[in-house]
Amino acid sequence: MSDTPPYPIPMPSSTTRNAKLDLRLTRKAKSTLRAAASASNRSLSDFVLESALARANEALADRRDFTLNPSQWKKFLAALDAAPRPLPRLRRLLKSPAFFDGAAKAK
Repeated sequence: MSDTPPYPIPMPSSTTRNAKLDLRLTRKAKSTLRAAASASNRSLSDFVLESALARANEALADRRDFTLNPSQWKKFLAALDAAPRPLPRLRRLLKSPAFFDGAAKAK
């Protein structure tokens, strides 16, 4: 089994860290994180940051990238090029006075 993670870690060692993130956790959770960091030969900060970034990338993967076959791509482009469908309720909403417009006139 390889020691290399199956995902890219987007954290080059030369990156300057200038933002801070504080979190509250139980002693047991901190102990578990320290043990895992030690087992990975990482500092606690590096381990937590790399783990959090890997999980964040997993959570965002399907929101950043999506793959379409040629047929789906053609339909996607057609949808982008299509004229917008009429939205009468939205049109009425945009034509009506805004809440703050009415408040300004009442003064």
